[in-house]
Amino acid sequence: MSRIGKLPINVPSGVDIKIDNNLVIVKGPKGEMKRQFDSKFKIELEDSKIKVSKISDTKESGSLYGLTRTLINNMVLGVTEGFKKILILEGVGYRAQLQGKKLVISLGYSHPVEIHPVEGITFELPTASQIVVNGTDKDLVGQVAANIRAWRVPEPYKGKGIRYSNEHIRRKEGKTGKK
Repeated sequence: MSRIGKLPINVPSGVDIKIDNNLVIVKGPKGEMKRQFDSKFKIELEDSKIKVSKISDTKESGSLYGLTRTLINNMVLGVTEGFKKILILEGVGYRAQLQGKKLVISLGYSHPVEIHPVEGITFELPTASQIVVNGTDKDLVGQVAANIRAWRVPEPYKGKGIRYSNEHIRRKEGKTGKK
């Protein structure tokens, strides 16, 4: 049995949950999210706690049990606190700026890279070499951050590129370092 799936999800005050035929709608101070879940699970709200239980005991429902609970928990966390990913630009001349809601990044190409925000995503720039991607949907925040990082993946010799703030780049020695 899943250790994660059987844990109840605490619903903080200020969050409204509506469950209708495995369609979960979560409203909170940062927005609203909705998602349809598989009919193999029973999702119920009791005393400001959400409980997920399996209807059938098949291998597939067992593997999706913890995932279903985690997705609902991420919805609750997203509308209360939100999610963010911090990207760091390393390299000479690499910098970012906001033009309205659009993110414009100089990455050494002959043209600046323009990234338009997806609905539900906002960009912040604490410095010219840091990009903060904010949003309520954890999957979407991670995907947008990965798309930005894909423009210049960090290289192992000088470490130039776009990296996550918690990412460590393994550095290699150059040609002159070997003897």
